[in-house]
Amino acid sequence: MPRRLLIITEQAEFARLLQYHVATFWDDAEFRIHNPQTAGALHPAFAAAAYDAVLLDENVAGASGAQWLRNFHARPDFPPVLFFARGKSSASAAVGALSVLSRDRIDHQQLRTSLREAADRRLQALKLLRAKPDQQKRHRFGPVTIRGHRFISEIGAGGTAHVYLAESEKAGEVVVLKVLGSPDSVDPHKRFERFLQEYELLSKISHPNVVRIDDLGIADDHAYIAMEYFPKGDLKQRLGGPIPLDEALAIFEQIAAALAAVHAVGVLHRDLKPGNVMLRNDGTVALIDFGVAKEITQNTAITAAGAIFGTPYYMSPEQGHGEAVDARGDLYSLGVMLFEMLAQKKPFLAASAMQLIYMHRNTPIPELPAANAAWQPLVHRLLAKNPADRFQSAQELLAEIERLKRNHENTSAAKA
Repeated sequence: MPRRLLIITEQAEFARLLQYHVATFWDDAEFRIHNPQTAGALHPAFAAAAYDAVLLDENVAGASGAQWLRNFHARPDFPPVLFFARGKSSASAAVGALSVLSRDRIDHQQLRTSLREAADRRLQALKLLRAKPDQQKRHRFGPVTIRGHRFISEIGAGGTAHVYLAESEKAGEVVVLKVLGSPDSVDPHKRFERFLQEYELLSKISHPNVVRIDDLGIADDHAYIAMEYFPKGDLKQRLGGPIPLDEALAIFEQIAAALAAVHAVGVLHRDLKPGNVMLRNDGTVALIDFGVAKEITQNTAITAAGAIFGTPYYMSPEQGHGEAVDARGDLYSLGVMLFEMLAQKKPFLAASAMQLIYMHRNTPIPELPAANAAWQPLVHRLLAKNPADRFQSAQELLAEIERLKRNHENTSAAKA
């Protein structure tokens, strides 16, 4: 098995230097680079189970490397850590490191010797860990045992699946596991088909604003999907407070880009809402939850004709009435979200789902607050009752966003 190493540093050049040194004696070594500035802190329950050793830089965001080292030392079953220090004072503070090396002048032989010792220690520690009587519990997710994933916590349960937080040995990081639940009263074959459809649809898409899927498998007759974890939560939580205009427009543009990628492979989302837009530490967002998505080109839909899926607050008029939907329905939902970000309230509010569906088709589009009134024409076009009056594709919307950005920059430059 190739050696797997986790490098924690803010400096890409230092990471490349370490990789160069290691490759001279472990040419098949695999690396994961964690930059705390962009990726944030590691999850508190992360045990680096997939790694033979951790290479920790002294300089990390928000705290000294020595603080990170003490934190790692307190985590059960954490692999050996090699600490790279700038001077004697920081080296003396490196409590818990297997070895302390000079950051500014790497001793190649010392690095080689230290990593070999780390690998040997890790191998012995893993043998002892696997021999523990309670080892099987680490891989239990409700009634299901899923090898290669360590249970951290249960996030929640829906009608079709249970959702857990886990550490994936394959991905080498914390992931979200969706495990297909028991059949109950729904046809188990259709539920399984819909669950697999979510992965199959996502596997066609490789885009920074679409959730990353790490694994699909079957365990104890249960299907599961392992996907990217988002420690910053979702847009629904973010809407609990005001969102500056620049941030709102950046989120809006990224969702539009995600829809362009999704629609390009012939997929409709059909349940676009703030809870399905996740936030990353680096400020980017990702679209998730394709459980009710539908391939535009498929002849036989899993859902019955006329069935209504989605969330009434964000549902297009045609979707709310069980009519045929296309990409313009997703753009309508995006328009509702844009209005909510700019107005700090939803465009339509009602006491029941049926009233909301009626309002989407019949109630005039409300006005944005005066401070954001310049974006009203964009909202009007996205929320047009008739799909023919909306943007006809996400690509057309992105082109309009670029035009508006250029106009805004020109206006700002003229005022300056």
